[in-house]
Amino acid sequence: MPRTVRFEATTPGGKTIRIVQGDLTQEPVDAIVNPANEHLAHGGGAAGAIAKAGGPAIQQESDDWIRRHGPLPAGGVALTGAGDLACRHLIHAVGPVFGSGDEDRKLERAVRNSLDLAAAQGCESISLPAISSGIFGFPKDRCAKVILDALERFDRERPDVSLREINVCNIDEHTSAIFEREARSRFGD
Repeated sequence: MPRTVRFEATTPGGKTIRIVQGDLTQEPVDAIVNPANEHLAHGGGAAGAIAKAGGPAIQQESDDWIRRHGPLPAGGVALTGAGDLACRHLIHAVGPVFGSGDEDRKLERAVRNSLDLAAAQGCESISLPAISSGIFGFPKDRCAKVILDALERFDRERPDVSLREINVCNIDEHTSAIFEREARSRFGD
């Protein structure tokens, strides 16, 4: 699938935010966010695609992480290597299952924790999908608002971090269009 940048803006804090339609596993960034479950069992959806593209090392490292630290709560993140992917880091973010309660705050925390972890690793670029909007059932329009709120808050609160490029990348046209509309309403054309 060809990579299409559907929207790009520079934030007041000097970061570039892009809405990308394409294959998350092919993103030219330092870190990719994997929308994971609490056990880091990467069986289906985007997590399955990332594990397949990155090879068995991703699941092995994830299993080791869970053995050492235990399951992650919604909003939690974990760092592993990226296996055969081109990026340096894989950040596993556990989004909320829709209907579990306090979903907006949990999703915002998953995004913010991912950005903070990427910055702590010295990353300059990151790409994340519409966390929780697939099999976890989070409504896509609400997901776009929460994720972009988190990106704006990060931009305001962390102006001096290494992270300068933040992409929201989804493979399907429908999700990409929703994020593009939300980004244009916030950042203009």
